[in-house]
Amino acid sequence: MAEQVFTLDDLRRILIEAAGDDESYNLDGDILDTQFEELGYESLALLETGGRIEREYGISLDEEVLSIANTPRLLIDTVNAGLAALV
Repeated sequence: MAEQVFTLDDLRRILIEAAGDDESYNLDGDILDTQFEELGYESLALLETGGRIEREYGISLDEEVLSIANTPRLLIDTVNAGLAALV
């Protein structure tokens, strides 16, 4: 079985779903190292994002991880580490 990879496009899709398709969020361009807070995502939206990732990808994300992984790059790396552990 091939290893599943979580990408920036996957994260963008889930962030948009978690925000309820609110057009006030700009996720275009190079956002990998931009803090979620700067992107307009507060802790509640990130908890929703984490829950969606857990359900869709079958991994578990600790709430503390969501506060530490405060940029898309860090969250993507965390999710991919969780996915690698499933293999």
